Amino acid sequence: MANSASGLAVNDECKVKFRELKARRSFRFIVFRIDDKDMEIKVDRLGDPNQGYGDFTDSLPADECRYAIYDLDFTTVENCQKSKIFFFSWSPDTARTRSKMLYASSKDRFRRELDGIQCEIQATDPSEMSLDIVKSRTN
Repeated sequence: MANSASGLAVNDECKVKFRELKARRSFRFIVFRIDDKDMEIKVDRLGDPNQGYGDFTDSLPADECRYAIYDLDFTTVENCQKSKIFFFSWSPDTARTRSKMLYASSKDRFRRELDGIQCEIQATDPSEMSLDIVKSRTN
């Protein structure tokens, strides 16, 4: 189904891989990209369950926009092991203006397609998505 704001469709693989991350923890992260030719959001990269947050941030291109999901494991102040699924909207300042506009206009509908996201982070610079900032959002 096409996104009404941007005319983009969501490739079925996006939803399938997200469900696998959520239910079976098959991946640590998923990076999504907009395919300009097909006018569709597609899976760009999958992170193995043993990869860490640094691997995730390194997988985001420095000058291109992306959406991403990260499954964060953390320990609460009560010493309980938990996890939260984060949605990232990565839109670096160096990305093309058209790309930034396309990602911004598609984000809300795409995020709704992925049921079970608990936190959202929008970042234009790596410092805006440091692990400390992400962990502070788990409360």
